[in-house]
Amino acid sequence: MDKFIIHGGKKLKGTVTVGGSKNATLALMSATLLASGKYRFANTPELRDVTTMSKLLQTMGVDIAKHEHELDINTFRVNKFEAPYEHVKKMRASIYVLGPLVARYGYAKVSLPGGCAWGPRPVNFHIEGIRKLGAQVDIEQGYIIAKAKRLKAARLAFDVSSVGATGNIMMAAVLAKGTTVIQNAATEPEIVALSEFLSKMGARIQGIGTTRLEIEGIDALQPVNERMIPDRIETGTFLTAAVITGGAVKIENCEPNYVTAVTTKLQEAGAKVEVGQNWVHIKAPRKIKPIDVMTAVYPGFPTDMQAQWIALMSIAQGSSVITDTIYFDRFKHVPELVRLGANIEVQRNMAVVKGVRKLTGAKVMSTDLRASASLVLAGLVAEGTTEVLRVYHLDRGYENVEKKLRELGADIRRQSGSEY
Repeated sequence: MDKFIIHGGKKLKGTVTVGGSKNATLALMSATLLASGKYRFANTPELRDVTTMSKLLQTMGVDIAKHEHELDINTFRVNKFEAPYEHVKKMRASIYVLGPLVARYGYAKVSLPGGCAWGPRPVNFHIEGIRKLGAQVDIEQGYIIAKAKRLKAARLAFDVSSVGATGNIMMAAVLAKGTTVIQNAATEPEIVALSEFLSKMGARIQGIGTTRLEIEGIDALQPVNERMIPDRIETGTFLTAAVITGGAVKIENCEPNYVTAVTTKLQEAGAKVEVGQNWVHIKAPRKIKPIDVMTAVYPGFPTDMQAQWIALMSIAQGSSVITDTIYFDRFKHVPELVRLGANIEVQRNMAVVKGVRKLTGAKVMSTDLRASASLVLAGLVAEGTTEVLRVYHLDRGYENVEKKLRELGADIRRQSGSEY
């Protein structure tokens, strides 16, 4: 397994380009199952998760070819409607194929998902939503098995806003008979991107970007091409990396509106932020102020930036409290940050961070995608050498991150080996 070796203390300076959105790409790849034909996706990121989704779709008969950041998908020969455990265990987003398969082919057999080493993220919203659309759904030997001659419209109201369930139910509803209404729908940019893609395919969706979606089912959709939106979490991570190292960085090919919650908090912490049409420039303050954060559904502060924010606050001048209202147990990065010298105490879904004068390099282990990012950020500012193990987690969501960081002046390299 690969690891990163980081010699900390270098201020990040320069320009970095953000890649396409991981989560939007995975959703749109699944949506190609809704209509037979050829698709071309531009600005697709080269990530482990995209490779996993490609392999999963290929087991169903989908032809996929990648040319740098373009993805060609051909769904003419789909002949298998199962998502096997060997692929799904690697990535929770694999459950996105459930809605399209049962809507288009009347049958889906999808393994219960894996993908991260932290916390239960139940799929009950997906299952109950498909049931309300008229499918017979059973759980057998670790698989979700859904059957329906044709799905029928329903009214759904999620108790908690769910990005995955919103996307899955929306993809199922576009071919259902009648008009489906989803209340408390997710409004994240990735859901908007999926909605707009489905609309280009011919779907009739009202309320895009709001918490109430109205979907009038039709008989068939048509393949279209699309360009992936910028990845907002990669954007937020590089913004935070600039501040934690005391640097100044311009992030290009991004959508500033997607990261307003993050840039607002960084400004409160003392950073200077300039925003353009598709770029953000950030300059770190001399002293980082301690700022409390509470994660929330979009447009609130993203849970996928919680770990990175804790890393930043670990060297702030004072104490801060970070509360995760989305996932209560997403704090496996904290013991590893403590190994680097951070002073953090976790109480239920809250981390109390007392800023320290400095972090010191050590060997730490990644446990999930965003935890990996927080350890890299901490390693960039820590004195001495930090080794971040199991960076395959990071490869799931960040393309060539060590190369991008080196171009900004970081002393970081990847080393391959058998060490865990």
